[in-house]
Amino acid sequence: MQKSPMVTVICLCYNHAEFVVETLNSVLNQSYPNVELIIADDCSTDNSVEVIENWLLNHPEILFIKNEKNLGNTKTFNKAFRHSKGDYLIDLAADDLLLSECISKQVNAFEVSDLDNLGIVYGNVANILEDNSFDSYYFPVDETKKVTGKIARGDIYLEVLTGEALCSVSSMVKRSVFEKLGGYDENLAYEDLDFWIRTSRTYNFEFIDDILVQKRIVKTSLTHDFHRKNSKRSRIVNYSTYLIIKKAYQLNKTKEEDLALGKRVNYELLLALKNNDFLLLSKYILLKIKKIALN
Repeated sequence: MQKSPMVTVICLCYNHAEFVVETLNSVLNQSYPNVELIIADDCSTDNSVEVIENWLLNHPEILFIKNEKNLGNTKTFNKAFRHSKGDYLIDLAADDLLLSECISKQVNAFEVSDLDNLGIVYGNVANILEDNSFDSYYFPVDETKKVTGKIARGDIYLEVLTGEALCSVSSMVKRSVFEKLGGYDENLAYEDLDFWIRTSRTYNFEFIDDILVQKRIVKTSLTHDFHRKNSKRSRIVNYSTYLIIKKAYQLNKTKEEDLALGKRVNYELLLALKNNDFLLLSKYILLKIKKIALN
C-alpha cells in the first residue's frame, strides 16, 4: 500500500504562551496519518519556551528550535524548513488552529485537482477571538458554510496583486515550489504576500470550499501592525509591503497587471498617510510617478 505523502507543519511562536498548546494539539489531532511537526520559537519574551518544553515532555520526538535572538518570521521559517522532510508545507502561527480534517482535505486537493502545475491549495478560515468565540469568516458563506462569492483558482496572479485572493493562513504549499523559489524573502518582515505573488506568477492555485483553519484575532497580531499610527513596528511591516510591490512590478508582464498593482499602490498611499508615515508616502508617490512616466 502506497504511503501517504508527508506534510510538515512548521509552527512559529513569538509570545504565544497563552495559545501555543492548543495550536500544537490541533496539529496532533489531524485525521491525516503522516504529519511532521516542527516548532520554532523566535526568542519570545514571555514564557512560551517554558510552556512548549513542558508540552514536549509528552512528545519528545518533536523538533523544537529556539532562537537565541529574534530573527523574524521569514528567517525563522526558512531555518526550520532546512530541518523538514515533508512533501508539502504548512506555515502555522502558534495562536491559530488547524481543524481536524484540514491536512487531509489539502492533500486530497493536490491529488484530485484538474489544474496542472499546481503550487498551492487554500481554503476558507473562521476568525476567532482570544476566548475562542467566533468572529467572522474570511470569505463570506451561506447557511451551509459554502462561499457565496467568486473564488480565485488557477492563474490568480491578478487577484493576488490587488489582495483579493490572499488567504495564506489556510494554505499548503508543495515543497518543490518552496525550494524553487528559494523560500521566503528574508529581507521582509512578513512572508505571505511576497510568496503568493512569486508563486502565482508561475504556478496555479486550487481552492477548497471548506473551513480549514481557525485564525485568532489578537491585539498584538501582525494584522494590526499595518494600521498603527506613529509606530516603529508599523513602519517596518509597511516598508516591507513597499519592497514587495517594487518586486512585483518587475514580475509584471502586461499593462493590465500594472493597473492591478496600481490599485494596491493607491491603497498603500492612503494607509501611509493615515499612519503619518510620510517617508513611505513619498516613496509610493515617486514609484507611481515613475510607473506613469514609463507607460
